[in-house]
Amino acid sequence: MTLTECKFVILTCFFSPSLFVAESCGGVVQGLNGTIESPGFPHGYPNYANCTWLIITGERNRIQLTFVTLALEEDFDIVSVYDGQPSPGNLKMRLSGFMLPSPIVSSGSILALWFTTDFAVSAQGFKAVYEGKKMLQSVSPGFVLEGHSILTCIVSPGSGAQWDFPSPFCRAEGACGGTLRGTAGSITSPGYPAEYDNNLDCTWSILAEPGDTIALVFNDFLLEDKYDFLEISGTEAPSIW
Repeated sequence: MTLTECKFVILTCFFSPSLFVAESCGGVVQGLNGTIESPGFPHGYPNYANCTWLIITGERNRIQLTFVTLALEEDFDIVSVYDGQPSPGNLKMRLSGFMLPSPIVSSGSILALWFTTDFAVSAQGFKAVYEGKKMLQSVSPGFVLEGHSILTCIVSPGSGAQWDFPSPFCRAEGACGGTLRGTAGSITSPGYPAEYDNNLDCTWSILAEPGDTIALVFNDFLLEDKYDFLEISGTEAPSIW
């Protein structure tokens, strides 16, 4: 396989310190990265605050939200994070006090924050950064992509940035044998769903990460009885179908 036969479009995965700062109390925040701060941060937020931010990235992007500072009056001043529009069914997390949460990743291209405070006592507030990154994978006609077609860049303080799934790879459609990697994939006899050729001898090797197990599920199976065989090894005892 040459490089021209399997085409990947890759967006670089990195953490950018040059982020957009939301200065007003709430609003729509767009772009691949940015910063959201409570009003008055870091000098304290006002009482009776009621702010809603809606983070919107490009189609098919996911969003990672990381709180770098969190100092709110415990149980009374609250920032709620929603996976999508700010509705009760989309509530993902309610934050108060001083404990930083783990990075929050959306399931789609919208993430919302709702910040409310009571009538007394204020603290420093909060500061959160968001990143919306993805890697698109595409293959040329006649090839099959093994693995996830969209990867999201996950940024963690102190550990840099990395993709949320292993990089996928492409293989020739209907190829007779080969080595397969990744968290998911498919294997078909050459030419499937058409009939396979005579005198075939194909071996596929499925490789997983150390400690992982492999589940093999057959969606279709039709071989010439007593003459064409499929042998599965790597288990405690090889089985022949």
